[in-house]
Formats: sequence, C-alpha cells, structure tokens
Amino acid sequence: MQTQALFRDDAYAASTQATVQESSEAGVILDRSVFYPRAGGQPGDTGTLVWEGGEMAVADTVKSPDGSPLHVPAPGAPVPPPGTKVEARLDWTRRHRHMRMHTTLHLLCAAMPGIYATGNQIGAEKSRLDFDLPDPPTKEWVTERLNELIAGDHPIGERWITEAELDANPGLVRTLSVQPPRGAGQVRLVRIGTEEAMVDLQPCGGTHVRRTGEIGRVEVLKMESKGKQNRRIHIVLAEDAK
Repeated sequence: MQTQALFRDDAYAASTQATVQESSEAGVILDRSVFYPRAGGQPGDTGTLVWEGGEMAVADTVKSPDGSPLHVPAPGAPVPPPGTKVEARLDWTRRHRHMRMHTTLHLLCAAMPGIYATGNQIGAEKSRLDFDLPDPPTKEWVTERLNELIAGDHPIGERWITEAELDANPGLVRTLSVQPPRGAGQVRLVRIGTEEAMVDLQPCGGTHVRRTGEIGRVEVLKMESKGKQNRRIHIVLAEDAK
C-alpha cells in the first residue's frame, strides 16, 4: 500500500500519527507521512519518529520504489518494527525554510519570463537556479525584482491538469533539467497570484508557502558563469546574508 502523502494536501502539517508498514536498516515506510521525499531539487525532510519506548532520528527522506517516502534512519538509530504506532515529527524550521526558498525560485522564473532554467538546488541556507541566459541582468536588479514580487504578498495555490493538457502546453514547463512527475495521469500546477492576475504557473510536486509575503526579504548572493550562456544565480534569505 502506497503511503498517504499528507504534505501534498497540507504543506504546513508538521506531525502526524502513523503506523509502520515496512522497516529495515535502509529506512521506514509509514501508512501516512508529512515527510517530503527528496525530488525536483528539494531536499528530503529530516526529523524524528517517536513511539512508546523509542525514537528514531530521520536523517533523510527519499522515494521508495513505489514512490512512498522512505524515512532513512540516522547512523545507529533504532528502527521501529512493522505495526508500531509512531508519531512522525518534521524538523519544521528546516522544512519551512525549504518552502520559502522553493517559492523564491518560482518567483525567479517569473522575474525573467521566457528564460528556461537548466538546473536547480534548494537548500535551507542557500539555493540556486541555473538559467540559459546569455545576457544576464545585474544581481542588484534581480534582488530588487524578487523582493517586489515577495512584497506583493501574492497568494499561492494549485490546480491539476491532465498529462495530455501539459503536452499541449509545453511552455508551462520552465525547467530543462527537472521534468514534472508523470505516471498518475495528472500533473500538479503551482500558481503564484490569482487566476485573473497570474504571477507564475508551472508544474511542481514540491512544498510552498501560502503567500509570497511569508518568504521575507531575499538577496542574490552572487551570479556566476557556468558555460557560454549558462548563468548560476545564488539566493539567500536576507537574514542569512553576510
């Protein structure tokens, strides 16, 4: 039975009661989980599984063969056997930073329409997006444009389309390196703004904040060349800027 992925319905769910379905030294699969498994440039969640008489530190979360979150134990951590009732608790501070960063990278796409991303990596401390961009703007321009979009406090929502609809609208895909998750017949679109006043709309399976104002001010730390036209843009949350 595939895990019920609670993070898809509520990215703000920080814990849940669950039952262990499978467990081994490789990791633990639950019947339901708030842990996001590493995918699309977003890291897997960390945290703890707690049960009567035991606790397992979760060092990473990855996808099992059927796509369920596999909660990877920290070295030496005890692993609960199948059937154990546990409480799965996220490292919420880390996850929320990933959400703020992930939404910022979508805004970065919105700040430079028509330009395709060639790579990305989301981190709690620093994130990056690579662009096919022969003549980039200054990092100061990008910083201020991003913060204008953030200050607009735009709502963030989602809608679903069929894979056939996505194939008919290939311009929705803004990244060349990460393709939307397929196989279920439907693809999730993350929308920034309203349907009437759209800021950004693109396929994404990751977690995001509810409104752009929740991100807080960001800063482009540096921009560097990674090839003839490839430019790497490093983003930090302003509270971490040195």
